[in-house]
Amino acid sequence: MTSIPTVSFQAVEDLAARFPTGFFWGAATSSYQVEGAVAEDGRGPSIWDDFSATPGRVVDGQSGAQAADHYHRYREDVALMARLGLNAYRFSIAWPRVLPEGRGLVNQAGLDFYDRLVDALLEAGIQPFVTLYHWDLPSALEHEGGWRARSTAYAFADYAEVVARRLGDRVLHWMTLNEPWCSAYLGYGIGVHAPGLRDRQAAVDAAHHLLLAHGLALPRMRAILPAQAQIGTAQVLVKVYGADERPETQRDVALAHAFSNRWFLDPLYRGCYPEGLFAALGLNPPPIEEGDLELIAAPLDFLGVNNYSRMLVRGSPEPPLADQCRTVSPVPNACYTDMAWEIFPQGLRDLLLDVSREYPVQRLYVTENGAAFPDEWDGGETVHDPRRVAYLASYINACAEALEQGAPLCGYFVWSLLDNFEWAEGYRKRFGIVYVDYASQRRVMKESAHWYAALLQSFHARSRCC
Repeated sequence: MTSIPTVSFQAVEDLAARFPTGFFWGAATSSYQVEGAVAEDGRGPSIWDDFSATPGRVVDGQSGAQAADHYHRYREDVALMARLGLNAYRFSIAWPRVLPEGRGLVNQAGLDFYDRLVDALLEAGIQPFVTLYHWDLPSALEHEGGWRARSTAYAFADYAEVVARRLGDRVLHWMTLNEPWCSAYLGYGIGVHAPGLRDRQAAVDAAHHLLLAHGLALPRMRAILPAQAQIGTAQVLVKVYGADERPETQRDVALAHAFSNRWFLDPLYRGCYPEGLFAALGLNPPPIEEGDLELIAAPLDFLGVNNYSRMLVRGSPEPPLADQCRTVSPVPNACYTDMAWEIFPQGLRDLLLDVSREYPVQRLYVTENGAAFPDEWDGGETVHDPRRVAYLASYINACAEALEQGAPLCGYFVWSLLDNFEWAEGYRKRFGIVYVDYASQRRVMKESAHWYAALLQSFHARSRCC
């Protein structure tokens, strides 16, 4: 296994100079992964509370009940962001904190928390980037069918309007959904995420209702938000490469691309699903009603790209199902993160360029990118994580290359600000640039945080000079 090249702190000045004035530098989190306080101030249960409470679903039976206690420590965390030099912070709203039953009576105490968080960010000169749905569906809605039910899309639009009315006077950047591919396929198709169903047809139906939720929410949000507000989504995307030039490999690359990327991008930007996708999955099309696709394809102000690795496909003799293409793993001589994801920064560059050339995107943001490594704290003031420093440097360099080749990239958000609850992996995987000692909830900046702060300091100094 090859090692990641080391990166000098002195290189940050040259790297920072490659990004334009006005570029957003941020970090990202999500509500269930960091907030904790799952039973406080009127919050209702979510599907991740239920999933975590089911034996065998999450490593060591862990849950997000406490997580990084961001609900109580948000001021400390905002001070950390300011120390890092962030000018943006991406976070999600917990739907069950705002509407404990998913619809109906609004929990004002839940909205009050996000009021305080937004105000604290703005006071620190940090722009809030709000995600309305990052997987924590209210349990009450799952009991009615969850994303398999069309009614959930309408409940989401109601919820989006509630939040937009409360925060829209201060928040200018909004994402409706985070990684709906994961919500649908991992949650309903193969059951490794909440709600834990194993029904691939249900995943197809859920995916459509997630997209419909986005389409229904857009006009209601635009009617409330100021004209300068931007609305987009955050999609998990992966650059698919062929392991060889054989025709069957090229065929399977196209299949994998349709399943992994086009399943959601085509409806959003072309008003249709990829031709033949559902047949290639061996499933029926979702229950599309008249007008659905027009709603889904309403113009977006930006696209958020979440990317961590690439996919390397080797063709099968016979056409596989679209979600069963053969991948090369492990890749010879490749380097991997603690999640067993290959480190391949040029994949992000190529992905950003492909998306900007294939779809009419106005702006791109890298809304998640980062790496888990087995970090250990020795009780000192800094956690040693040189591999993450090198990872971030290489992927941010890939962003610079994409910009220089024409991608309309406007911001980068590292995943994640804090170590947190990593879904079915519990707390054993650490993505943060800030270490969290869960027993004491102490925050300790890692070397990667210091490196990122140096990059941002250089960027801000150059921007002031210009």
